[in-house]
Amino acid sequence: MFQEGLLDKILSFFAPVYHATLAYVGAFLYGFPSRSMKVIGVTGTKGKSTTVYLISKILEHISENVEGGLVEGRPPQGRPPQGGVAAIGSLGFKIKDKEWPNTLKMTMPGRFKLQKFLAEAKRAGCKYVVLEVTSEGIKQKRHLGVRLDCAVFTNLHKEHLESHGSFENYYKAKQELFKKTSNIHVISADDPRVDLFGNFPAKRKIFYGLEKGDLVAGKIQSTKKGTSFELYGTRFDTHLVGEFNVMNCLAALAVGAMYKIDLPAMKPVLESIKFIPGRMEFVQREPFGVVVDYAHTPESLIQVYQTLKAYKLTSLQAGKLICVLGAAGGGRDKWKRPEFGRIAAEYCDEIILTNEDPYDENPLSILKEIESGFSKSEIRNPKSEIILDRREAIRTALTSANEGDTVVITGKGSETSMAVSGGKKIPWSDRDVVREALRQ
Repeated sequence: MFQEGLLDKILSFFAPVYHATLAYVGAFLYGFPSRSMKVIGVTGTKGKSTTVYLISKILEHISENVEGGLVEGRPPQGRPPQGGVAAIGSLGFKIKDKEWPNTLKMTMPGRFKLQKFLAEAKRAGCKYVVLEVTSEGIKQKRHLGVRLDCAVFTNLHKEHLESHGSFENYYKAKQELFKKTSNIHVISADDPRVDLFGNFPAKRKIFYGLEKGDLVAGKIQSTKKGTSFELYGTRFDTHLVGEFNVMNCLAALAVGAMYKIDLPAMKPVLESIKFIPGRMEFVQREPFGVVVDYAHTPESLIQVYQTLKAYKLTSLQAGKLICVLGAAGGGRDKWKRPEFGRIAAEYCDEIILTNEDPYDENPLSILKEIESGFSKSEIRNPKSEIILDRREAIRTALTSANEGDTVVITGKGSETSMAVSGGKKIPWSDRDVVREALRQ
C-alpha cells in the first residue's frame, strides 16, 4: 500500500513535466505551425463551442469578401482578416471548406494531433485558427507550443471537479490560457468571477455583456425567429434563441472588433446562421417543437428550460415541456445528477430519464441518482419514467407530444457516438434518431 501510494505521488509529481515535454516535442516535430497564424483560444464552462463557431464564421466570411476586394459592397476599413480560417472543438474540425466531426470524445485533441492539425491548417493557407480550449487540455499541457494571439473567456461555473480535485484547480487551469496570451483578451464582464480572468496583462482588452462592458447589448427581444438585439446602433436579428446566445454573439463580435471588423460588416454573418449544430437546435418547430441541446451542467440545463418556456410564450404555444435527459458516467461530476433531477422537476411537465454516456458505470444507477433529485424540487411528483434505451426514450417523448408542446433532448447535442462499457464507442446521433422517428 505504501509503495502504491508513493508511486502515485511520484507519477503525479512528474506528470506536468511529461505532458509539457510531449507538447513541445509535438510542436517541434511539426515546425511550430501556430507561429505563422493567429490562434484564438476560447475557454469557459459554457458557450465555448457556439462562440468558436460564430467567430470562425465571422472571420471566414469577412476574409472571403476582403480577398475579393470588398466588405459587404464597401472598401474594407482598416486591415480586417485575410486568408483562410480553421477551427477545432467539440462541434468538429474545419480547415477552410473542409469539415469533419470530432469523434475523439475529447474537445481539445492531444498534443500531437493538435500540432498536426495546425500544420495542416498552415499548409492550406489558413491565417486564423479558432480553438476551443478546455481545462483538461490545459491540465495536460496541450496548449504549450501553441502561440496564442487572442484569449476569450465566456463564463465560469462548477465543472470537472473530480478531474481537477477542486473548483480552484479548475479555474486556475483556465487562467493559464490568459497567462500565455499577451496580445488580446476578450472577457465576459457580466460573470461574477470576471476578476479571475480580467486582470491579467494584455496589449488590448475588451469586455462584453448584457449589463456592463465595452460592448453591451441593448433592446433584447425574443422573436418567433430567434432573438434580436442592438449594439452601438446596429440591430442584429438572429435565428439563435435565448439571452445566453446573445452573450455568445457578443463574444464573437468583440473578437471581430479586435481584428478591425466593424459591426455592420458582421451583422449579415450572424443573421445568416440558422442554428448551431446540437446547441438549442430546433429539429422541428411545428406542429410541436423538437430541440436537441448539449446542456450538461446545471446552469446550462436551467438556461435551456427557461429559454424554451419563454420561447413558447412568444410563439403563442401553451403546451407541455417534455424533457429527455441523462448524465455521463465514468465518475464524471456525480454531484450534478441530483441537481439535474431537481431542475427537471421544476421546469418540465414530463420527464424521461435515459442512457447518455455510461462508460463503465451502471446506467440504471446513474438515472436513479438523477431521480433522487426530484424530491428536492418544490414540485414533489413530476410525471416521469425511466427508459434506458435512448432511442426508445426519444421515440416515446415524440409520441407523447401534441400540437404546441416542446420536446427537448439534452446531453449529447451534435455528438456522433456514445461511450459505453469496455472503452467502446457506438455510433449515435440524437438528431438522426429524431428525424428517423418523425418520418415514421
